Order: sequence, then structure tokens, then C-alpha cells
Amino acid sequence: MNEMIVQLSRLKSRARGTWAERITAELEYATALSKAAGRKYDALLRSSIASLASLSDEAGAVTREIVEETEAKLSSLAAAAKGYTLLCAAHAHIDMNWLWRYDETVSLTLDTFRTMLDLMNEYPGFTFSQSQASVYRIVEEHDPELLKEIRRRVKEGRWEVTASTWVETDKNLPCGESLARHVLYTKRCLARLFYLAPGQLAIDFEPDTFGHSRNVPEILVRGGVRHYYHCRGYDEHTLYRWQAPSGAEVLAYRDPFWYNADVSPAMAAPVPDFCHRHGMDTMLRAYGVGDHGGGPTRRDIERIIDMDTWPVFPRVRFGTFAEYFAFAEKVRERLPAVRRELNPVFTGCYTTQTRIKAANRTAEARLAEAEAFSSAAAIAAGGRYRADVFGRAWEKVLFNQFHDILPGSGTVDTRE
Repeated sequence: MNEMIVQLSRLKSRARGTWAERITAELEYATALSKAAGRKYDALLRSSIASLASLSDEAGAVTREIVEETEAKLSSLAAAAKGYTLLCAAHAHIDMNWLWRYDETVSLTLDTFRTMLDLMNEYPGFTFSQSQASVYRIVEEHDPELLKEIRRRVKEGRWEVTASTWVETDKNLPCGESLARHVLYTKRCLARLFYLAPGQLAIDFEPDTFGHSRNVPEILVRGGVRHYYHCRGYDEHTLYRWQAPSGAEVLAYRDPFWYNADVSPAMAAPVPDFCHRHGMDTMLRAYGVGDHGGGPTRRDIERIIDMDTWPVFPRVRFGTFAEYFAFAEKVRERLPAVRRELNPVFTGCYTTQTRIKAANRTAEARLAEAEAFSSAAAIAAGGRYRADVFGRAWEKVLFNQFHDILPGSGTVDTRE
């Protein structure tokens, strides 16, 4: 096996061009497939790799004819190869005021969404997912016609709303009431904008959040959120059950590829091992340019379409995060339970730029007091409780709990 891997690595280092990239990726995937199947295909792979090396040396290049001949030799494992699926979920990571001001956040949000809708017109199978209620509020306020187009794609099932929080928020500094308000105001806003039932908003999508309190699952479960996507703060299991002290749990996925990923043939090799370990036949690949928006590119989309046609490769198709979590739910009971906070990363973010941290805590406390006294006054004197005013105030507080604002990892413009 080791000799075969060395020979394949040597071949890969010398090979250049589209066809060379295709066949070496297929052979890497087939090697992983054989390993997951107890070395079932090793003899065939050794023979095919040796033949490919000989033919390409003789021709001086890896040509289309050589690739097709090698794929023909591997045809007996094609069915097993297509037994696995790589589900590709597109998204655009949009940082709220990280290295820029709010006016630029508005601009990049509208530009990104316009591009995604154009790509949907161009590629009928393409799907897209987007988190954060605040970006949808931006569209509502600044481009109502764009919102209508998004609403139509949401209804079709091609635009997935993955928001359960107002922004991709820090999960350590906000108080428990704030984390609950994130879920409340997000569900209210998105149910109104897209005619979604609250139960359809079941994913908390936090790819870049720096840390995660142990009580987060408790709040999410009570808010009807069942699934958690993240990258930071934990380096052990990829798919697991994250439990609060009470036992309340969400099904969590820690993305091993990271967010802001592109699409490349190399992403297929981990699929057999991941699926074998978890008792599944599908692995998730999140992709899309991010931080300053952007989302997937035409190259990403066309690569997915092309790679799905490769005979010695998994099925590669467009999909959504909800679709993947539905697959994961089938093996939920066999997944490990994690009973701890998911911390720490970037510890300096919990001590720097203290003015915004103090302002956040003051705002949380004053809003709680104001609501309590307003409720008492309404009951005692029959006055009007201004839920609309309090709601708008809470939305400002929640926005500033974004993971690059409240922790203090943004610029001066971000803070001010």
C-alpha cells in the first residue's frame, strides 16, 4: 500500500494539465476507497498506476487517451466509487463591519446576492445557502426588488436560509438573554420575509465564531434549533452530539475543510474514510469565497458539474446544509456526545477593545430594566408596551455582538 501511495505521489508531482489532475484525483480517491473496503482494490490499483506511469512516460504527457484507458481498467470499481456522495453546499461568508464600515457591508451584501441570483439563472441545478438575519434586513431596506427574487428562490428550495441568529455572533460575551433574543428576532424576521414556519429555521450557522459556551445547546433547543455548524473552538470529532449540562443537545458538524473553501478534485479523497467511520454514504463540502462576501464562482460550479461525470469518483452534486443534516440525523444515536464548551481560540479578543464590551453589557442590562418597568407600567396603569421600539433596540445590540465587533477583532471603523 505504501509503495503504491509513493508511486502515485511521484506521478502526481510530475503530471500537469486537466487530464493529469483528473486521473490522479480519481486514483487518490480509489486508494481511499480500497482502504475503507479492507484493501479490496489494491491489486487493481497497483497495476493501473504502474500502467499509467509507463504510458505517460512514453507519451511525455498524461493525455486524454491515456486517462480514458486507465479509467477503463478501473471500471470494475466504478459502482463502488459512485456509492458515495459529496454534497456541495454553497455559501458566502459575510463579515459585518470587520475591516470596513457598515456602508460597505451593505454594498457587498447586495452585490453578492445579485451575483448568486444571476448564477441561479445560468445554472439551473445550482443551490445557495446564506446565514444571518441582518443581511436579509439589509436587502429589505435597500433593494426590495432583490428581496422578491430571493423570496422566489427560497420558495423553490434553491436558496436556503441558514440563519438562527441575527448575526454570526460571539457565543461567550453576550448574556443568555441576548442569545435567546437572537433566535427570537431572527425567526420572527425571516418568517415574515420568506413565509417560513419557525420550525424550518433549525440551523445555527457559525463558521467563524471564536468560542462557544456550553449553554448554547440549551438555548438553541429551547428555541427550536436542532443543528449546529462551526469551524473553530474544537478539534476532535467532526460530526457529534453537543450537549448542555441539562442534556439538551444539538447535532453538530465541525467542518474539517473550513469555510471559504473552493472546489477542487482533492476534496474527494477524504470521503470514503469519513463515511465509513460514521456509517453514512454522504459527506458535506461547504464552498464559496467569503469574509467580504462573494460566494461560489463559475469555476466552482462548473467543476462540480464536471467531476460528477468522472467514472472513478463519488457522486458530486449541489445540495443544502439542511439536506446534509437530514442524512446525519439517521446516524445520530451512534455519534459521540461532547459535554463541554468549545473553547478557547483568540483569547486576546476577550480582553481587547473594552469600550465596546462595556457598552454591550450596559445595553443588555438597560434594555432588560426598561422592559421590566415598561411591563409593570402597562399592567398597573394600562399603558402601551412598546414591543416595536424595544425590538429595534435589541436588533442594534444583537448586530454589535457579531464575532468581529464585540470581541474587538475589527478596525476602528468597525468599533465606532
